[in-house]
Amino acid sequence: MDQNDARRTTIRVIEAEQITTDVVRLVLAPVGNRSLPSWSAGAHVDLHLPSGLSRQYSLCGDSSDTSSYTVCVLREPSGRGGSAEIHDSVKVGTELSISGPRNHFALVNSPKYRFLAGGIGITPIKAMIDEAERLGADWALVYGGRTADSMVFGAELLSRYPTQVTLVPQDTEGLIDVTGVVASIDADTQIYCCGPEGLLEAVGKACEAANTTDLLHIERFTAGEAPPIPDGGDKPFEVELRQSGVTLTVGADQSLLEVVRGIRDDIDFSCQEGYCGSCETKVLEGQPDHRGTMMTPEEHDEDGTMLICVGRSCSPRLVLDL
Repeated sequence: MDQNDARRTTIRVIEAEQITTDVVRLVLAPVGNRSLPSWSAGAHVDLHLPSGLSRQYSLCGDSSDTSSYTVCVLREPSGRGGSAEIHDSVKVGTELSISGPRNHFALVNSPKYRFLAGGIGITPIKAMIDEAERLGADWALVYGGRTADSMVFGAELLSRYPTQVTLVPQDTEGLIDVTGVVASIDADTQIYCCGPEGLLEAVGKACEAANTTDLLHIERFTAGEAPPIPDGGDKPFEVELRQSGVTLTVGADQSLLEVVRGIRDDIDFSCQEGYCGSCETKVLEGQPDHRGTMMTPEEHDEDGTMLICVGRSCSPRLVLDL
């Protein structure tokens, strides 16, 4: 068993329900008599598919239940094939493997929350709403989608929380009034947003105008705007893989992930654009050049990690815990 296998859990699909025309809900249970790792609202798992693709999906079930995980998968016609494989090939009884859960979108402790979701971005938000309810917090949700029928969990949430949930179907009500929503949020309220890049960008600008950027937390399902490449282009640097006992040179025209996987082909990766977190790696020495959008450079430095699919090095040498 290689290190990558050791990090993975074999699961079986025990439920597969088409809950909208383009979203399937999967319930995943471990193979064998065992429990799954505990998780908290905002967490996601990597689902490893038979084709070799890996994709990330937010957990949206009951976080107190370690007997199964629930994820929802949107079919992306213009995607990279992972969602289509799941919709076309994954059925009840299918065995897959997962890694994680990991959480870069955790719910911080607060008496007040305001949630904004767009499309399939409701999945981590639903788990957060459940947690906010358990905490007795003041919360409200504004949720937009193409149509009412396409909005996963929309009818359920509105039925359960009619005074706290606002649904905004685009075909009948247009886009969410992001500026108005953000302007109405109290200054002591944590703001959580997940959805398409246009929504995230609009919320970010509205929070900047309202001077509440420090209260904003976002989760991306696609790459945002990455930092610019330095003047003069990329430079080569050395990387030491401490566990593996090797030192390698990363050329100016090579990615760090490409070079690392030449020695460690067990390293997980998926998006290769710096937003999913599959390749997040512990940095032991050196100063990374963070180019992803999953977290800020400051957050990565505080955690002592980097995303090796897009990150490089500001120092001549990096030492990674690989």
